[in-house]
Amino acid sequence: MSEQKTLLNKALPGLLIAGSLGGVAAITVGLLAYLSPVDDGSRPTPLAQPGREGTVEVNNVAGQFELPPTVGPGGAGVPLLPAALSAPPPVAAGPVAAPIAKSAKARPLRIRIPKIKVNAPVGSVTVDIKGKLQAPPLAKPNLTGWYKFSPVPGEIGPSVINGHVSTKKGAAVFKRLKEIAKGDAIYVYRTDGKVTKFVVSGIEQVSKSSFPTGRVYGNVKNAQLRLITCGGVYNAKDHSYTDNIIVYATMSKKKG
Repeated sequence: MSEQKTLLNKALPGLLIAGSLGGVAAITVGLLAYLSPVDDGSRPTPLAQPGREGTVEVNNVAGQFELPPTVGPGGAGVPLLPAALSAPPPVAAGPVAAPIAKSAKARPLRIRIPKIKVNAPVGSVTVDIKGKLQAPPLAKPNLTGWYKFSPVPGEIGPSVINGHVSTKKGAAVFKRLKEIAKGDAIYVYRTDGKVTKFVVSGIEQVSKSSFPTGRVYGNVKNAQLRLITCGGVYNAKDHSYTDNIIVYATMSKKKG
């Protein structure tokens, strides 16, 4: 009996240590299980909370983000998202006026957007050898550029006008273009004396690497307008932006 007691006394410290380590291990496993639940993919992490101002909302299907099927309306507190590349131009937001007959002499002269206090002359721009749409000279920050191979505003098809958001000296003509929203009015004055009124139907912000060429330049059955400027992240060294802001509008009235 004394021999057994001696052996037990010798083994007791080791048993206590082992027991202590076992208890620590059990506690550690329990904490890990509580703090780091296993993600088996059955519960996708939400990108944003619906209804929260300033959040980005997209659909998550089978773990893949799906872009909205239509161009958004824009407006205060509404984030600008790109629509799916396959999405058509947004539907007209009001009455649609019949296109003006094509005229070889007509050109856009001036553009006015009351909502963002734009009243600017319109020059002409073209594309470079790589097919990239050029912009007005940086030395003329208040000048907009009509793509001269697109329809004259008011004629059938999508007329395209672009402008800078900023220059190295400060804000430019389309600095506030991102504030445009569905229902806002845009007026384009032509050299033949005609004045066209367009109503905004949608606005989006897209990456320059996935520009929706078909939606912007594709054929349409009435007179439409596209306004384009830069947006997104600014690279001061190259004075370039990652994205484009695109406004879509349809002619609702004409006079002259």
